[in-house]
Amino acid sequence: MISLLTLAIGLSTVPQDPPKLTEMAGYLIVPHEQVDRSFNAGFSMYVSAWPLLETYPGSDFQSGLFGTWMFPQFDGESPKDHYTDIEGGLGWWRDTRFATKTPKFIMGGVTLNFAEWANGPGAGKGRDWKNPTGLYGVAQLSPWVIWPPDGLNLKQGTRGELFGYGYLPLPLTEPKASTAGKAVPTSNNCWTLFLNTANFKGPVAFFTPYFWSKASAENEKLAGLFLDSRPSEPNKAVQMETQHIPAMVAKDRNGVTYARVAPTHFPNAANENAPLIHQITAYSKSALWSQVDRWFGGDKVVPGAIPASASSTHTFKGGGYSTWQIYLPGGDRQSAPEVDWASYATPIAIDRHTYGIQWKRELLSKSADPAVLTLPEYYRLTKIGDAKQRWVAIKPSDVPSETGLIEAKFPAPKRTKEPYVTPLELSSSWKKPGPVAGPFKRNLGDGSEITYYWYRFADQPALLNADLSAKEREDLQKRVEKIHRNWKKDRNYLPPNTTGKLASIDPALIVKPPKAFEYGYVPIVTRQAWQTSPSRK
Repeated sequence: MISLLTLAIGLSTVPQDPPKLTEMAGYLIVPHEQVDRSFNAGFSMYVSAWPLLETYPGSDFQSGLFGTWMFPQFDGESPKDHYTDIEGGLGWWRDTRFATKTPKFIMGGVTLNFAEWANGPGAGKGRDWKNPTGLYGVAQLSPWVIWPPDGLNLKQGTRGELFGYGYLPLPLTEPKASTAGKAVPTSNNCWTLFLNTANFKGPVAFFTPYFWSKASAENEKLAGLFLDSRPSEPNKAVQMETQHIPAMVAKDRNGVTYARVAPTHFPNAANENAPLIHQITAYSKSALWSQVDRWFGGDKVVPGAIPASASSTHTFKGGGYSTWQIYLPGGDRQSAPEVDWASYATPIAIDRHTYGIQWKRELLSKSADPAVLTLPEYYRLTKIGDAKQRWVAIKPSDVPSETGLIEAKFPAPKRTKEPYVTPLELSSSWKKPGPVAGPFKRNLGDGSEITYYWYRFADQPALLNADLSAKEREDLQKRVEKIHRNWKKDRNYLPPNTTGKLASIDPALIVKPPKAFEYGYVPIVTRQAWQTSPSRK
């Protein structure tokens, strides 16, 4: 006869329903002080770059690290139903094909209500070259950095270093009275990405003005409402947007719900608070535009460094909060329970220009990597007082075994084998007039191989699709040759960081122009695929 004790022990190990897959998502909100609205000619910032998850979980994973949204500035209220901005940054996206746990960077320019977006040279919304919605929106400017269509790679192993970037307008083109044959103007704000990293500094690529004004040619009422002509709003939101971190939930025999989240990391600075955001700076037009405009008109060479008098740096006072939620399968996502983030994380101002988080380390999970902290992996759905239910962090030993959460495995990563390939037709802008040198190949740290060619700057595909006449492209060519001769990759353009160490981009992305092509030529990637051969230089 089975004893009651034996029966009780047996019941305690009877498995309930297997854990159900779900996700954790939400925002980390970063408050900061505003600056004067006259600093409306771009911004820069330093943001920490680190592996958010312990292992890359597959193509469902989508999360940015800390970043911002740069919208056009208007004197009054912004036009209704008019979403357009630059909102890229560091992170992982569902369409990232060659992802690792190290983040990549994309430019993320968005035209009217996401009709098109551009992520970098040859990269944008979808991969349909017959309907290139944003694929020609960014022109390569640097002769020293290759831009892969999958995103700008950081050096593998980056773990908390600061990635410096920003956008400033340059007068590379001239204003136009007509756009795509229509009597609507295109102005000449060439919003240019500047980087400040350990192994590269300076301008990399820019959004063509036509990328923004193209919508005006289709609807004349939109003329003058985009970033080709508008200044930038200096007081921007700074947040970390997370759309999917793998999670699973299960109930014990009493109906209590528990959750497990894929191991999630944040930078660790031993006994100090690691900087997450540093030196958010807004610029006036005198930062670069005015000087460069005079230089292109025949005045003295502009070295490119931004004077301190042309900038204003936002300050931090601490504070901020999380909206991270763990969704219940089949439940209402809008009212999903939030994670009790504040129980183990306190946002602080490390100094007036640096933002970080103070952690209650006794509640965090153990991490084998000293460069990162691991957030709590296990949670119990708990109602605290009269408040709504929240996910409260618990130790692994507090998770009932019958939930199956401890032993459960997250699915293996899903990856696409499809390469990025640009048009092969001889009549396309990739072939006519075509490159001047190549092909060349390089193996990147993400496991991909890129094929690239050298194009004369004005003959790159993005500019052949930028609504520019032959003369306008030649004038642009002359201006860029001045930049190539005088703006080198080893000196500061953005104000340098005053704390932390700088991150590096993948060293394989840094190239030296071939002989006779040092000035006025740029590298353009035509293919990116998984590596099938030994590493090439």
